Amino acid sequence: MADGLLNKASIILTPTGYKAGTLYNVAPVVEPYEDFDFARSSTATRINSSGLVSNVATGVPRISYDSNGDNGHILLEPTSTNLVPYSEDFSQWTNVSATLTPNQSSPDGSDNAYIVEDDNPSAYERVDETITTTATPHTFSVFIKKKTSAVSSYGGIQMGVGFSYVIFDSYNGTYNQQSNTNYDSIEVENFSSDWWRLKLTATLTTSTRVALWGAISTNGTSISTSATGSETYFGAQLEELSYATSYIPTLTGSQEVRATETATGAGSAELINSTEGVLYAEIESFVNDGTNRYITLTNGTSNERVALLLGGNDNQLRAIIFSATQSINISFDTHSISSLQFNKLAVRYKSGEYAFYINGSPIGTDTNTNIFTSNTLNDFSLNVGGGSLPFYGKCKALAVFNEALSDSELTQLTT
Repeated sequence: MADGLLNKASIILTPTGYKAGTLYNVAPVVEPYEDFDFARSSTATRINSSGLVSNVATGVPRISYDSNGDNGHILLEPTSTNLVPYSEDFSQWTNVSATLTPNQSSPDGSDNAYIVEDDNPSAYERVDETITTTATPHTFSVFIKKKTSAVSSYGGIQMGVGFSYVIFDSYNGTYNQQSNTNYDSIEVENFSSDWWRLKLTATLTTSTRVALWGAISTNGTSISTSATGSETYFGAQLEELSYATSYIPTLTGSQEVRATETATGAGSAELINSTEGVLYAEIESFVNDGTNRYITLTNGTSNERVALLLGGNDNQLRAIIFSATQSINISFDTHSISSLQFNKLAVRYKSGEYAFYINGSPIGTDTNTNIFTSNTLNDFSLNVGGGSLPFYGKCKALAVFNEALSDSELTQLTT
């Protein structure tokens, strides 16, 4: 956010102060503070500033980072369950035909990763688990340690049945798909200097097998029983989602749930000017799945709202100004910018001067002269109003301005 405009904002949230149940605003610095109420009825994990997977207690907000310690952001995710009963102790999986070596350094800074080794040149050796699923999109993810030199054999992972493998080069981070399962997507995340996170998404049947292979190929393109070698794995996770979320440990043989996260109730009529102002956000989406994710100024319902949102279509970034009482229904949107990266969005609301800016450029304007009545907007929450359609994604900054910034200021704010 442009530093020169900070003194004009009535509410500012950045990834800084927090405690159980609360996300502290940077501004205002005097009462009423109107900090965000935060809720999550489970533990969770984040990436800390050292680039390690770390645990966060129940109800405590997550300030997460890229694996290199950059891009601090507030992380908000939906409910998800890790269906793999042992995400770290692969010796507990149903089928173990590979040689396992425990106590290897892992992405959480401890020694709880496993080497999975295929040392039999006449058989496929692996660890696998069969899990009851539903006929919906699922995502299987796992951390794989990077090799420090070019490989002579290739490991791989599997989700589905039969010949449904992804052969993986843990030195270069490249893959080759060998599958009769129609994978919706395959993603390799360059997690850190030591690890990859490989993610497979597919629509499954009522039962599926997930497997980690020590070696499955000698040339990186076709499977072979003669392949021998090893890979180091950590954090296996199967979710009933179309994308991978943050790691959910399962350590005792039971599936574990990470609960929904919400951030609500930061506003008041004293801090939100209903007749003119600006709502700003620097945000990133997890996935293009058609879901609307709202950040709004409202009266506590969806009937009166100024909103910035991600969704309902691929790479759709939107601004909506709506008033049931004042006959306002203005919508701006663009599909030309990837929502899967951080973008700076600002919407201005003022009679005759509505505007939407993204990353320093105007997206749309409207000269509608209707405006909210005084003291209508009194709630600042990450949902559409009243709790539905919550925001899930990454958030670097939120701000509310009690005056309608000029076009040049909106350009400066979002650049």
